[in-house]
Amino acid sequence: MRRVVRGFWGLRPEPVQRLTERWHLTLDRLAGLLPAAGDGTGRPWTWRVVAASGPGEDLTADEPSLLSALRSAQSAEDWSDRTGTGLRLVRQTDAGWKIEVSGLAGGAPESLLQSMVITVVSPGAEVPPDAELLAAVAELWDPDFGDVTDDDVMDALEDDAEWTVGDPSVGWLAYLSPGRAALLPDDFTGVRKEMQGGGLLLDIAAPDDPEAVVASYVRLREAGALQPLPRPLDRATL
Repeated sequence: MRRVVRGFWGLRPEPVQRLTERWHLTLDRLAGLLPAAGDGTGRPWTWRVVAASGPGEDLTADEPSLLSALRSAQSAEDWSDRTGTGLRLVRQTDAGWKIEVSGLAGGAPESLLQSMVITVVSPGAEVPPDAELLAAVAELWDPDFGDVTDDDVMDALEDDAEWTVGDPSVGWLAYLSPGRAALLPDDFTGVRKEMQGGGLLLDIAAPDDPEAVVASYVRLREAGALQPLPRPLDRATL
């Protein structure tokens, strides 16, 4: 069973120390939400850094290791403080779990959104806690919008609603920042949960109902709640 938990935002320059804090809290939250993907020892998880070329190194989910990995990313020849600092980690277990965490953050880009994307592949009938995973991304990264989705949902949005990769979207769960939440239609039927800071977590459909996701996407887009951030980017959220 595979799902992708995503959050996106615009321009938000941040020092590497703040990015380290966000990453550490994220990995710690994942260990708490997905205990079956751990080793049962209670120690920080070990991840593999996915390198652009060559084999990656193992990384322990503590702040000194994460700070070192982020500084290493910033020392790359093609790194730019405008683009942001990218880091990609993966963890696989003998029990069949695979978790990949990919982030691009701390930059001041003109058009490319910053992001935190968590892909979870669970064994058998194990169902990850989707709402809690999306809430973690919302709380720890302050995105403009986010969702829990999969390939079937994204294909349906492209085919049936003319959604384009890079534009705001929804999955069977969605997050809207306060500015977007203010544009939510009063008659929108999805279950709403207000997050700290004023954003909304929306329970839109069952994971196996992409048609319902498409219908909600169209409704929210028409209401303006899914309008793209203006370019060149001048803010983090709508």
